Amino acid sequence: MRWPLCRLLFLLLLCGLSSLPVAALASPEPAPAAVPTAPAEAPAPRIGIVTMQPGSIFFERFGHDAIVVQDPLSGQATSYNFGYFDPSEPDFIGRFIRGEMMYYLVALPLEQDLSYYRESGRGANLQWLDLSPAQARTLAASLAERAKPENARYRYDYYTANCATMVRDAIDGALGGGLHSQLSGRSRGNTYRSESVRLASPAPWMWLGFDIGLGPFADQPLSRWQEAFVPMRLADALRQVRNSDGRPLVQAEQELLPHRVAPEPPESARHWWPWLLCGLVLAAGVLALRRRRRLLGGLALPLWLFCGIAGALLTFLWGFSAHQAAWANRNLLQLSPLCLLLLPGAITLLRGRVPGAWFRWTLWAVAVLSLLGLVLHWLSLQAQVNLQWIVLLLPLHVALAWVLGRRDPPVTGG
Repeated sequence: MRWPLCRLLFLLLLCGLSSLPVAALASPEPAPAAVPTAPAEAPAPRIGIVTMQPGSIFFERFGHDAIVVQDPLSGQATSYNFGYFDPSEPDFIGRFIRGEMMYYLVALPLEQDLSYYRESGRGANLQWLDLSPAQARTLAASLAERAKPENARYRYDYYTANCATMVRDAIDGALGGGLHSQLSGRSRGNTYRSESVRLASPAPWMWLGFDIGLGPFADQPLSRWQEAFVPMRLADALRQVRNSDGRPLVQAEQELLPHRVAPEPPESARHWWPWLLCGLVLAAGVLALRRRRRLLGGLALPLWLFCGIAGALLTFLWGFSAHQAAWANRNLLQLSPLCLLLLPGAITLLRGRVPGAWFRWTLWAVAVLSLLGLVLHWLSLQAQVNLQWIVLLLPLHVALAWVLGRRDPPVTGG
């Protein structure tokens, strides 16, 4: 990777002594000394924010952004991009799983930074900021220092320390906290979950992972300041920010690249009743097959496998990782790791045999935990937004426990 340094050019005014008159040359008094002229201060750099629109690949769904510093003399624009990581680092996979990812700030020519987005059809828009010369010089100098290899690393977090929040914080520092003060007290009711699910919706598996994997942390209403973890939200917020004298912070905007792929998904309301309807239909199907336990065992096997693996993963994220957004996830009550203990019983049913008492007790334990999730949702003042998973899986868990968790006649074929 290239690490170009921003160069500030200073002009020196050369002062010459004018010729002295003949009378002065003959005078015994010394000639007056020339007054030295201080070097003129270089013009301040121009500062902008470039926002890249979401792409079609899963890791591009949230968009991207960077800070642009344009040299006023050469016109060269440098992109300060906080979105780089090194997969060759020792224990990279382990750090990723544990939530200890290290990212880098990289400085590179803007055109070079935009080349990937041009090839992939992702749009890019530039917002020029109306900063004072002192603010612009200070920000440019701090970015150049921060981009040095020994200073460039930072610990990445999907929501609180990503490419957009680092850009936000840098601009806020240049404004002396003015950005934070204008955005922190305002909210549109969006949450980390709602934004994640919205942006991930074109990829169903990604949407599923976010909705199941996020805990109560992700359901707090976000201020406009917190909402700026999404680059497009940050760009929108900057349009509403004012300088201390009332001037708009965004001086001008220009399109650098047209957007040629699917646009950013719009906001949409989420309803829980279709999930309840689906859960009731599945439960009714289980009850209709109550005399065909062998068939039920085969149908329940993939369900219990999914619930058990998902529950084990949620347990790991809560107890053994730094992924704060996944802690205390109440979906553990719907996707219990206990379901893994039901797999031998499902195989026993497929063989036409009756599982032991341990199987029945485990079935009812899974159903009771699912019911507990519903009770906690009703009682909690700050409930996790997972009612859709409760009303989908609770009827199914209870129906399976009712049919397979009782002492009935021998298993019939299916």
